[in-house]
Amino acid sequence: MKNVMLLTGAGQIGMAIARRMGHGMKIIIGDKNPQNANVISEIMNNAGFDTNPFEMDISSRGSILEIISEAQKYGEISMLVNAAGVSPSQAPIEAILKVDLYGTAVLLEEVGKVIAKGGVGVTISSQSGHRMPALSPEEDEQLALTPTEELLALDILQPKNIRDTLHAYQMAKRCNEKRVMSEAVKWGEREARINSISPGIIVTPLAIDEFNGPRGDFYKNMFAKCPAGRPGTADEVANVAELLMSEKGAFITGSDFLIDGGATASYFYGPLRPKD
Repeated sequence: MKNVMLLTGAGQIGMAIARRMGHGMKIIIGDKNPQNANVISEIMNNAGFDTNPFEMDISSRGSILEIISEAQKYGEISMLVNAAGVSPSQAPIEAILKVDLYGTAVLLEEVGKVIAKGGVGVTISSQSGHRMPALSPEEDEQLALTPTEELLALDILQPKNIRDTLHAYQMAKRCNEKRVMSEAVKWGEREARINSISPGIIVTPLAIDEFNGPRGDFYKNMFAKCPAGRPGTADEVANVAELLMSEKGAFITGSDFLIDGGATASYFYGPLRPKD
């Protein structure tokens, strides 16, 4: 039996983290698109890792339980890397809330019930969660503590209160950060840790969709005018994940790490500031 890493979302960021942290482990790679899971699995196996692809849908609790059960055939789950999600240009409001908000909350909850002692997880959030104006303390608490099956019924997540797909995405990512905080308390009872990483513009196929989508000029302007002056790479996100998932990060749990080349700083206090 091996220690097992559960990787959900077969993309560049998830693979970069899995390659950094998954040596010697069994890695189960879940994705709604089996071709994506197969491609990432083959790349990693050809580089000496031990991976199996698995078709799964993060918006379904049943599917999450299936991949957890599959992973447990090989040993205890000691690492979770959740990089699954859809972007504002890829999906309608309902799908963004079901996948990015509800699905992430359920995944953290269910893995938290079985994570090995000393285990660790990271979930990929987004700089978008940092752009939205502050919610009320009551709304933050609702996002953090509402039972998962009641989340999508919250008043703040009803269609009349969601302006567009970008707003839905921001709400989902704000919820991710709050769920990580509340789940960190529960994971701690198993001596395990969970954190989130909020990347800015990272060059991936998903980001390229955004560059070519309706907000493409907005994103290109964003990385041109951020302090770093460029988009990031998946390996730079993996650098942060390596800290969080290793012994060097043993005192870090329930936290969110913004890695965006300073774009959010520029959005509030620099040339990216909206001109109202």
